[in-house]
Order: sequence, then structure tokens, then C-alpha cells
Amino acid sequence: MANHQTLTPEDHRDLRILTEPGVELGDGVMATLIIPEEFRRVQSEFPIVFRRTQEGETFVPLALFGFENGENLFLSDGRWQARYRPLSLAIQPFLIGAPTDEGSEGQVHINIDHPRISTSGEGVRVFDEDGGTTPYLEQIAGQLGELHVGYQGTAVFIEALERYELLEAFTLEVPLSDGSKQSLVGFHIIKEDRLQQLDSDALGDLHGQGFLLPIFMAVASLSHFSTLVERKDAALSNG
Repeated sequence: MANHQTLTPEDHRDLRILTEPGVELGDGVMATLIIPEEFRRVQSEFPIVFRRTQEGETFVPLALFGFENGENLFLSDGRWQARYRPLSLAIQPFLIGAPTDEGSEGQVHINIDHPRISTSGEGVRVFDEDGGTTPYLEQIAGQLGELHVGYQGTAVFIEALERYELLEAFTLEVPLSDGSKQSLVGFHIIKEDRLQQLDSDALGDLHGQGFLLPIFMAVASLSHFSTLVERKDAALSNG
């Protein structure tokens, strides 16, 4: 179970974080949550898909890394093989905690039981020797702020996609070079033909809310399914 603590220089002066990529450090995931504000960055590397929440009441957008649970085809030999690392992975083991007072800003929390917490003296310092914030922590704070704002706006974005019926379920069946087949089910993508049928009022509404760009980025990202297949084939070839 996660052990979340409010990050303070008094309690975490000597804290160090392991920042390198690694399955054992939390990167062994098939997909990760993303926000519409980062769709442009995500689409340059990964397919953007949508999945229903466990409650089934809405959807969440995801960057897709593999075909099976725990499979990240962009991790190899301890290296992250992409030019972009989605924010929800980049900020680990940090998160935004609820504010102590109504109307105040959220606080930076840390999951002290996360595998990125260094116990060996290695890793990047969070605070300097005087208790001041390091450039690393300042970067994390900026990413947390972007995520916090993005998560708040994602629900409105999803509502717009559903209102204009822009999400459709899809199944991907891919034959691989070793004779096996790879299936991908349970996800939704942007319904491109429906997008092309929208009238000027609908397009104006989406544009006015700033949603057209992330929609187009999600559509463009689907070309990276071929990249996933190539990476899967390479992984099978390498044993």
C-alpha cells in the first residue's frame, strides 16, 4: 500500500530519487495516463487511445506502450527508447496532495514506498544540503502543476468527445513474423469518419474549447501502431 507523505525539507532533507528507466522502478506498464495538453508531445512517439474507467462511466486517455499487461516496448537495456516520457511516469514517485485549507494550492506529496526512493545513497537529490529545492524538484513541481491542471480539464474534454460521438471501440489483430498473432482489445480511438462529418457549429465549439488540436493529435498518433508491431517483432526476435 502506498505511503504518501507531504514533502518537506525537514523530513526529507537527504531524500534521493532513482531517475533512470527500469521495469523494477515502475516503468513496466502497457500504458499510462496522459492529459490533452501533452497530446502533441505524445503523438510523436506513441498511439493515443482511450479506455473506459473501472466504473464504466467515462473514459481516460492513454499513451500505449505495448500489447499486454506489464509490457513496455519502449524499454530496453535500461534505456527509454523514445524522445518523450509522459508526465504521469516522469513525476513518479511524486504526486499532488489535497490542500490543507480550502482555496489553497495543492501540496507536493511523495510515495515513500515507491521503488524510485533510493536507499543506497545513489540518485538525484530533492533538496540541497541547506534544505533548498534542487533544479530536479523545481522541474517536478512544474510537471505536477501541468498534470494537476490537465486532469481537471480532461473530464470536460471527454464529455465533448462523447457529446459528438467521436469515440469508437476498436480491435487490432496483427500477424507477427514468428507466425503468432497479437491482439489488442478493450480500447477506443477517435472515430475519424465521424470527425469529418461534424458541422461548422460543432467544429467551432470544439475549437473554442481548445479541443480540436488534441483530437487531431490523437488521430495522427494512430500511425504509431506500426511502430508497436515492429518493436514487438524485434522483441520476439531477440528472445
